[in-house]
Amino acid sequence: MILITFTKPLAKLIAHFEKFPGIGPRTAQRLALYILKQPEQTIKDFSKALLEAHNNVGHCKKCFNLTSETECEICKNPDRDQEVICVVAEARDLLALERAREFKGIYHVIGGLISPMDSIGPELLEIKSLVERVSKNDIKEIILALTPSVEGDTTSLYIAKLLTPFTKVTRIAYGLPMGSELEYADEVTLARALEGRRDIL
Repeated sequence: MILITFTKPLAKLIAHFEKFPGIGPRTAQRLALYILKQPEQTIKDFSKALLEAHNNVGHCKKCFNLTSETECEICKNPDRDQEVICVVAEARDLLALERAREFKGIYHVIGGLISPMDSIGPELLEIKSLVERVSKNDIKEIILALTPSVEGDTTSLYIAKLLTPFTKVTRIAYGLPMGSELEYADEVTLARALEGRRDIL
């Protein structure tokens, strides 16, 4: 077997791409080689965009979605139903649901899932802020849209028990295998999952 050796600057660039989630060695190599073919100005613009996003993107004070302002575009949108909150684990799940164009309410990003094996308890997630948000506002329904997994089920049940005294709590139906990530589901599956949501308790 012949080992391919890259010159150091290229090897360093490939190594950086390999750190990205879902990027294997071959994809990292293709990305690195693509970068080398781009004009210098394109690379400068790309570098500037990376730094600007890193330095300016934070979390919405209401829902914890990603934003460069105090509140995200969804929370500020007057056309969204402010009485229905969809709870997701990560911002990438929110983006997946937005692609389905089925949900017209607002969101709450809790920042992960309860996982004792990984030392992630409820106190490390934005669950307390969710309870406060629901208890202080007139919320008609909470829709739990968490990944169908042991951690997702545990988190859904935990949140449902806390919020049921305040409002209706439902969970989206799944056309997904157990353990599948929400962000990889297609738009039709997500739309049907939202339409077929059911009470959790």
